[in-house]
Amino acid sequence: MKKILLIVPLLVVLAGGACSKSKNVGGGTPTPTPTPTPITPLITLAPGWKYSATLSVNFPTGIQAFTFDTIYNGRMVKAYCVALDYASGRFDFKPVQSATLRTPSQFAAAETGLVYVAINGGYYGGTQSYSLVKYNNVVSAPNIKAVTRTYNGSSTSYYPTRAALGITSTGAPATAWIYSVGAGNDLIYQYPTPSPNAEGSAPQPQPSETFPAGGSIWNVVSAIGGSPLLLQAGNVRISDVEELININNTTSRPRTAIGYTAAGRLVLLAVEGDNANAGYPGINLVDLANLLKSIGCTDAINLDGGGSTSMVIGNRLTVRPGDNGVERPVISALLIKQR
Repeated sequence: MKKILLIVPLLVVLAGGACSKSKNVGGGTPTPTPTPTPITPLITLAPGWKYSATLSVNFPTGIQAFTFDTIYNGRMVKAYCVALDYASGRFDFKPVQSATLRTPSQFAAAETGLVYVAINGGYYGGTQSYSLVKYNNVVSAPNIKAVTRTYNGSSTSYYPTRAALGITSTGAPATAWIYSVGAGNDLIYQYPTPSPNAEGSAPQPQPSETFPAGGSIWNVVSAIGGSPLLLQAGNVRISDVEELININNTTSRPRTAIGYTAAGRLVLLAVEGDNANAGYPGINLVDLANLLKSIGCTDAINLDGGGSTSMVIGNRLTVRPGDNGVERPVISALLIKQR
């Protein structure tokens, strides 16, 4: 009996030694598990926003993708955002237009070079753009110069100064209420306030070098138009009345927007909507403006939305399109490319 008691501890020691050796069969120092490099967000991450390593996987330094999928102001909201440091010189801001309608995915696929993200552009009817498309000082389409509204029972022409976002020659982003002055489209003026039009009131004069007051030439190299302005100098400033734009402004719809932060970071945003089965109705313009403000945007404009809303990152479609999940062909898009 004493011999058995002596053998058992010896077996335990041998087994323990065998286990310890199996942890490092090849000998030497075990390879440590790598620690992921922390990401410093380019924008303020308000509650609900998360950095997406999956969507950002092929991005270089200076561009990041984020997701949002939670309750916002009492309703479920799903949104995607791409932020980039345009001043880094790594990126090309390229508004594009086609003679025939294309989906943002098709715009991206047809482009030469590496496209990081594509979103739908401004408004259109048929194959005519109603919003500014300007790239490398070439204007493909102006913001619409006249719209028809009923005044005193008659169809009447109004001349709105609608919003646009552009990039200056130094790489700085800028938003403005603009108008293409004169017979052509190349002379674009910006104004400190929009022309004070309103449906039901007499139309304002056609914008010019002197009206509205304080106008000046808008010196941007590339720009995309939309409507209405959403944020100005850090404040919610939705000028839908003056811009004569009614796109379900107070109801929940899919939305596309673009803005920038105080540090000059560009922000592209797409909000899913018209998806009742999944519980994503979309958001109204006030909520859209505040959502942009919550992630640090100081200035922003609305682009075409509804069934036109689309954001493509790489070859991946993000928001479910509002047209029953099918991406809508549009007349213009904005591409962020490798320079």
